[in-house]
Amino acid sequence: MTTEVSPHREAMLAKLADLAAEHAKAVAGGGQKYVDRHHARGRLLPRERIELLVDPGSAFLELSPLAGWGSDFAVGASVVTGIGVVEGVECLITANDPTVKGGASNPWTVKKIFRASQIAEENHLPTISLVESGGADLPTQKEIFIPGGRLFRDLTRASARKQPTVALVFGNSTAGGAYVPGMSDYTVMVKGQAKVFLGGPPLVKMATGEEADDESLGGASMHAQISGLADYLAEDELDAIRIGRRIIARLNHRKALAAEPVPLFVEPDEDVEGLLDLIPADLKEPFDPHEVIVRLVDGTGPGNARPFDEFKPLYGASLVTGWARIHGRPIGILANAQGVLFSEEAQKATQFIQLANQADTPLLFLHNTTGYMVGAEYEQGGIIKHGAQMINAVSNSTVPHLSVIMGASYGAGNYGMNGRAYDPRFLFTWPSAKSAVMGPAQLAGVLSIVARAAAEARGQEYDEQGDAEMRAFVESSVEEQSLPNFLSGMLYDDGVIDPRDTRTVLAICLSVIENAPFTGAGGYGVFRT
Repeated sequence: MTTEVSPHREAMLAKLADLAAEHAKAVAGGGQKYVDRHHARGRLLPRERIELLVDPGSAFLELSPLAGWGSDFAVGASVVTGIGVVEGVECLITANDPTVKGGASNPWTVKKIFRASQIAEENHLPTISLVESGGADLPTQKEIFIPGGRLFRDLTRASARKQPTVALVFGNSTAGGAYVPGMSDYTVMVKGQAKVFLGGPPLVKMATGEEADDESLGGASMHAQISGLADYLAEDELDAIRIGRRIIARLNHRKALAAEPVPLFVEPDEDVEGLLDLIPADLKEPFDPHEVIVRLVDGTGPGNARPFDEFKPLYGASLVTGWARIHGRPIGILANAQGVLFSEEAQKATQFIQLANQADTPLLFLHNTTGYMVGAEYEQGGIIKHGAQMINAVSNSTVPHLSVIMGASYGAGNYGMNGRAYDPRFLFTWPSAKSAVMGPAQLAGVLSIVARAAAEARGQEYDEQGDAEMRAFVESSVEEQSLPNFLSGMLYDDGVIDPRDTRTVLAICLSVIENAPFTGAGGYGVFRT
């Protein structure tokens, strides 16, 4: 007996297959030739080092794996970043990929590490840097040098905030990169492999005329015995990872919000597999966010009589709001239902966000919106000021925000639903997601109307063929630029994820935010009435 696959599932599975292919490019690094060469030198790949570093059986939440997608640089931006548990402590981990141009940092590498540093700061996480990099990608130095100084600023500020920083140096850490171990609280270097210097032998020769070899300039043994830059000298890579784990074990790190044990929970009442059947390939077709929510939140069980307690269910029905738990942790949820946000939805969201801040409850935004409603009736009804109230509430809310873009996220609706510009703690997208100033057809149509009006004002005949070509080009360009791979490549999210993994990803994020204390907002800006 064959089971019929729904069109929605079929379309989503095709998108997931494409996503897997793009993720495989990041994992492949510089390609098999350079992977084999690296292994032949007896060295581990970045993800192999991470796997040995994190606690056995624990999850590693990789962040921004598609950084640089669509650019001239390798997918992944020659660095792996993510959150892993080391000796029971959630840590932000970065690892250079030496198979990609020797681990050299390009403009996307810098942006990716900046995002990782922001996550570490907001969530009070220790940082572990797995270092093996030849420094900056010199042909693009103009895009790296000036902003790149922030990397060292972030390390020192983390130390000042008592957020420990640990550098495990496996290979080169040269030029500006030498300051990563230099500015970390703890530095471990691998004997015979690690080389840390501001200028290598060729540069020293050119600058001073001095003849020097790698070891005397910046070898691990020299730094452990003479300069004092290395706090620990590891015999090999496995020993460095062992030492790194022991450093974390001795940090005496405690979560800010872990005084009470997390309540027991049960899995969702509905099968998570059903998420693949919910999202239409054509985002103009609405779907019921209740069906998404019931597959993400804890199911009915002890201490959780109802999976989802909806707030204001009969008012502003295009936005679903309510309270739930994910892995026992409380969460307030805002989920778009029919796409468009009217005044009622904006006012409802404003009140709900304020209530979450009163209760010190984190918020989850599930996007599927084409934006706020337009038209004379709605403008006269105050859609601008009501939308502004919602954006005010989002902007000034101080409880942690999580965002997932399921479908459309267009225009100011992206802002009101806590898009990237509003600094959610974490933001992930589904392969079905699209985000832009407006839909491709609408944007092309607006440009056409404006051009036609301009031609009429000049008394010129309008070029209909040129208009059709312009509209086709604009629609194609905007469609491409609104797709999740493009947006993720620009670091406008923290990763494109399989919808079925959303509950697990959210649970990790909710655990991570417990490392830093938070309280709801004590006040907001002026709400226009």
